[in-house]
Amino acid sequence: MKVAVIGTTGYGGGELIRILHNHPVFNIHSIHSSRDEMPITDEFPHLGNIFEDSLKKIDTDAIAEEADLVFLATPSGVSGKLAEEFSGKDIQVVDLSGDLRLTNPDDYQNWYKHTPVKSETLSQAVYGLSEWNQEEIKQAKVIANPGCYPTATLLGLGPVAAEGLLDPANIIIDAKSGVSGAGKSLSRTTAFSEMNDNFKIYKVNEHQHIPEIEQQLFKWDGGLSPVTFSTHLLPITRGIMATIYVKLKKEARTSEVIELYRETYKNHPFVRVRKEGQFPGVKEVCGSNYCDIGVHADQRTGRLTIVSVIDNLMKGAAGQAVQNANLMNGIDEKAGLDFIPMYP
Repeated sequence: MKVAVIGTTGYGGGELIRILHNHPVFNIHSIHSSRDEMPITDEFPHLGNIFEDSLKKIDTDAIAEEADLVFLATPSGVSGKLAEEFSGKDIQVVDLSGDLRLTNPDDYQNWYKHTPVKSETLSQAVYGLSEWNQEEIKQAKVIANPGCYPTATLLGLGPVAAEGLLDPANIIIDAKSGVSGAGKSLSRTTAFSEMNDNFKIYKVNEHQHIPEIEQQLFKWDGGLSPVTFSTHLLPITRGIMATIYVKLKKEARTSEVIELYRETYKNHPFVRVRKEGQFPGVKEVCGSNYCDIGVHADQRTGRLTIVSVIDNLMKGAAGQAVQNANLMNGIDEKAGLDFIPMYP
């Protein structure tokens, strides 16, 4: 299949090239950017002698005519416009931005501060949480790839939320990310002198991923209330750890919760549930499409602690995008993604 990537010069676009270069079915037909045409190696020298295609201008008509599938690795506010241009054309679309994730346009306007996508385009999009929406993804032509924080959070909460076990008033998500989640644009926040030997909170109760998390939780259990969601920057390049604190409606032992998680994810190769007493670290999923989860039920406080880790650029972006594209086309979901994490 011929694949186009738009927004190739960002970290997510670079990861898509890394994955697709060795994919058994998807062939990179063209790469595109709003920048001047130039060899991709001018932006990513590490691709020298491996992948040296040149960037092309964005022409949605030409892309739809030549390619079978397009990945939109462009910022929110840009991807939505491109998705509208591709709407009605004979091409599959996987959008890595937030433009198609929220079903309520008012929520998008309030949290992202952009004009919402037209309803006819938005109605085509399927939320691409791969492990939970597989049947819808398989029938979809347009995928709204989940955000990085929501992926880690929702995979962690999914089994207990879908079973209706959560006390709705007690969901606290304490999430931390490496600085690559902020993208390549220069800023004081992510400058080396600001982040080295530092650790800081940001967007307190204002992060745009909050409504995305709440939207999916509400689908699992309509009685769930708004969540408390805090985000922090770590002085590392890759990785997200979401430490989640919840109360269950009934008492449960750690072993029982682990069994629920293992049963839920037994047919999903990219979610790995740790055995009792073990918890994952971000380095153990680095460069991979895995989500590792550890849980502990505290009999003293009645709280369940869930620790969920992913690589924000892989399972949180490009990796899950390819996983969704595999599912859309009836390909083994591990195709192009079945490699061991980088360690140490």
